[in-house]
Amino acid sequence: MDDVSNSASIDRQIAQRLKSLRTERGWSLEELAKRSAVSRATLSRLENAEVSATAAVLGRLCAAYGMTLSRLIRLVESEFQPLVHSDEQPVWVDPKTGYVRRSVSPPAQMLAAEALECWLEPGTEITYDHPPRPGLEHHIILTEGELCVTIEGRQHALHPGDCLRYQLFGRSEFRTGDKPAKYYLFMV
Repeated sequence: MDDVSNSASIDRQIAQRLKSLRTERGWSLEELAKRSAVSRATLSRLENAEVSATAAVLGRLCAAYGMTLSRLIRLVESEFQPLVHSDEQPVWVDPKTGYVRRSVSPPAQMLAAEALECWLEPGTEITYDHPPRPGLEHHIILTEGELCVTIEGRQHALHPGDCLRYQLFGRSEFRTGDKPAKYYLFMV
């Protein structure tokens, strides 16, 4: 599957997942807009797959639902395959920033951890106001470029080979300088 059709498929999955999550909770679009600080119009367009969600918007929705982005994107199956071939790993691209996120080890109901491979273009900044779940454990290993990660006001400059590990309770920011960054993110 090429990147364009893979991205369109993931956008449709996100739309379906957003609609089902809101319906399961019995929330109106107004209620979700209040909980997530995303406009009702944007939520409607997202649920109808009329627009692609950005990382910032998905971050707000994940915080409202109390789940990680990977769990939101991927419909969680009751059983999982132990081997995930590279061509079966879902790739999502933020239409605003170009942020690329490959779910190397997708979420599964019976497993707690997720593994992601991420790429950020030079001069990219992504901010998440709230964690998807308070206390979520992150391990970031930078493999290429330079990355500045700010966790709850404290800056960390990462260079290739560095590992930043933390539990997330508040705001986080990922920023690149003049070079792109490639890193792995493990969440537990």
